[in-house]
Amino acid sequence: MTLQTKPKLPKRVKNELKFRELTVKSNETVAGCFHRIIFTSPELAGFSSHGFDDHIKVFFPPESGDFVRPSVTDDGIVWGEGARPVSRDYTPLEFDAERNELTLDFYIHDGGVASQWADGAQPGDSLLIGGPRGSLVIPTDYSFQLYVCDESGLPAVRRRLASLPEHIAPIVLVNSHHPQSHDYLSEFTRAQVEWLDSESIARRVSDLQFPASDYFVWITGEGQDVKQLSDELLENRGLDGDYVRAVAYWHSK
Repeated sequence: MTLQTKPKLPKRVKNELKFRELTVKSNETVAGCFHRIIFTSPELAGFSSHGFDDHIKVFFPPESGDFVRPSVTDDGIVWGEGARPVSRDYTPLEFDAERNELTLDFYIHDGGVASQWADGAQPGDSLLIGGPRGSLVIPTDYSFQLYVCDESGLPAVRRRLASLPEHIAPIVLVNSHHPQSHDYLSEFTRAQVEWLDSESIARRVSDLQFPASDYFVWITGEGQDVKQLSDELLENRGLDGDYVRAVAYWHSK
């Protein structure tokens, strides 16, 4: 008997966990509310990121400027004495292996250690990253593709759109909190990008007609919004959970 497998299933890839100290090479403003920072370091040799929504831990230096760098042992991650640096998750936007350069986009908003650091980052500044520990490699050629996010998920969407075949015209619904961010995806003319609020996105998703197969849906953003949309698609609309990826990027409470 031949076992039947589903087509185009995402595949998980593991990476060796490493911590790397990076140095800011350049910092430019993108779409008015993002800082695109290029980091460089010889420690980036061997860096690997295969999934468009991979995340790395970015550890921001304390006011003293001294890093508490951990070690990776057979027993796990071992931190030195003292307080651990504050960390946030970020998507690698682009990696140039020949130059050992890693690009991250930081959404600039009121409050938050990451936004504050990125807003003032200068060439020569350093920080520490860890990971990615693994990747979810998702096929690019689903005939129907839907991406839902807010500004926190736009770098992952940007990376994904850049990888899609030319004949794919995905739908992108963005819960927009900053009008300037509307320029962030402007060059991806094949994509149907709509800048909405959370209620309008919920109605839009409820009205969408999904094919019986060959689809992929990616949802990120605030936790309650992500759960509401995921429940609608999986429980009410009956979509296959293997082709719906819903991940909360942040929580309002």
